[in-house]
Amino acid sequence: MNDSAPTPASRRARVRAPELIGRGGWLNTGGEEPTLADLRGKIVLLDFWTFCCINCLHVLDELRELEEKHRDTLVIVGVHSPKFVHEAEHQAVVDAVERYEVHHPVLDDPDLATWKQYAVRAWPTLVVIDPEGYVVAQHAGEGHANAIRTLVEELEAEHEAKGTLRRGDGPYVPPEPVATDLRFPGKAVLLESGNFLVSDTTRHQLVELAEDGETVVRRIGGPGEFREPQGLTVLPDGKVVVADTVHHALQLFDPATGAVERIAGTGTQWWQGSPTSGPALETDLSSPWDVAWWQGKVWIAMAGVHQLWTYDPKTRTVEVAAGTTNEGLVDGPAAEAWFAQPSGLAATPDRLWIADSETSALRWIDTEGVVHTAVGTGLFDFGHRDGDAGQALFQHPLGVTALPDGSVAVSDTYNHSLRRYDPATGEVTTLATDLREPSDAVLVGDDIVVVESARHRLTRLRLPEEAVRVEAVAHRTRREATEIAPGRLRLDVIFQAPAGQKLDERYGPSTRLLVSSTPPELLRGGEGTGTDLFRDLELNPEVTEGVLHVSAMAASCDDDPANEYPACHVHQQDWGVPVKVTDGGVARLPLILAGMDA
Repeated sequence: MNDSAPTPASRRARVRAPELIGRGGWLNTGGEEPTLADLRGKIVLLDFWTFCCINCLHVLDELRELEEKHRDTLVIVGVHSPKFVHEAEHQAVVDAVERYEVHHPVLDDPDLATWKQYAVRAWPTLVVIDPEGYVVAQHAGEGHANAIRTLVEELEAEHEAKGTLRRGDGPYVPPEPVATDLRFPGKAVLLESGNFLVSDTTRHQLVELAEDGETVVRRIGGPGEFREPQGLTVLPDGKVVVADTVHHALQLFDPATGAVERIAGTGTQWWQGSPTSGPALETDLSSPWDVAWWQGKVWIAMAGVHQLWTYDPKTRTVEVAAGTTNEGLVDGPAAEAWFAQPSGLAATPDRLWIADSETSALRWIDTEGVVHTAVGTGLFDFGHRDGDAGQALFQHPLGVTALPDGSVAVSDTYNHSLRRYDPATGEVTTLATDLREPSDAVLVGDDIVVVESARHRLTRLRLPEEAVRVEAVAHRTRREATEIAPGRLRLDVIFQAPAGQKLDERYGPSTRLLVSSTPPELLRGGEGTGTDLFRDLELNPEVTEGVLHVSAMAASCDDDPANEYPACHVHQQDWGVPVKVTDGGVARLPLILAGMDA
């Protein structure tokens, strides 16, 4: 469905908002447990998120200005809805709320109870509830901040006039700050001096620590210079490239002088249609999470768009090196490969190793530009299982470290473990457990120093000769499958352009739809790319369950003929919809990109 005429507030469908329930309880409310009745009179924006999801983190940043500007009328409620088992742990949610500076109430919903009540299908999803308690809009994915701002202003005016708007403070109560030398550190490198340089992510700075890994030598930067920095790599001249994640940039730090200089990125997030190569300081990036020096260039794990990019210091240019921007696990030539939030890199002479976090995979690219998978099967399978790499499992790894014998250590973040993969034997073992969200590790002689992100410290371990034995555990993402009827399935992506906007068709079609499936045999027809936001899919009668992968994009611009340069906005989302084919199933699958399904 593709409708460029938005529905006026007065004629919106009246759907009563279900109550907010979650076994994990509430955070950022000072111990109170607000209900929708308590929030009556406020505009409520539900943000269904999970902290592993880079798109969810983008939306948190998109909403900050809106949250601040409308603080007396708008209450944002984060509904934390986990994908991974670790994300269902209450303390992990507490940590994530601090780590990502979430300044609104958060409902911890480990069983996806509220997710199911609101029929949510994707992370992130935003639901707007009016001051009388009715759902008036739903948006999936990124790029909706302007549409929601317009809707909030419209609802303010409408309910001010009706007398149903209540101004004043919302239920947010900030937690007490905690004093530690580091706060959710992300990555670390060893400097030529023997000291460690650590990205102190939540405090938006770099911290140099002495050789003991504890004593603070100096702090570099702050929110003005860095914004949630992550990856670090030392160049041959001793300078350090920093992945400045939320600034969508690369910075160059000189340990000798303390100077910091931006070398790539504009500060604006890359969107579909933006240049994929060009002068480094004129080309947008998207959440660079790690960097590595390999084959004379800086390689960038571009988590925000599921790609690898490179920065060439000689030409001062950047370009895409691997990945299509589609999220998933597909090997092969770099230009055709799919990644899912690549978040850790490690270089050896003949391989660049990649921790591909959302597929819980360890992957690598060779010097010929071909992508391979060592461990991992896709977006929905994860766990803690050692043994042959073909059946071994990780859970959302964020870091990888090359070891002297040709093997690699994997910071298996959500398993709180350090794992090892040996290409010579094809075996996966566990080196250490009882870590807390390890996100990187640095080799120092016979020791390995692990960044224990959620314990706010570096931890030194002796590389063990014997692997630790652990009980094997396997998981699948816990989402109920949608029951669909055999034969033909109508797929409708609902998109209604925001008030005052129209579809941007100045340069051709303004919408794009990409459909695929796991296993590929699930679909007999309808897969591939097109410009309509609807598709008739033909199901294979011999395949009874699987996952439909749907990626949709729509661009809209201000609808004002007098404006020569209208502001334009891109809305995009990827869905992975588990499906089960059954005679009593539905023949139509609606996915809401923006608006309401009539």
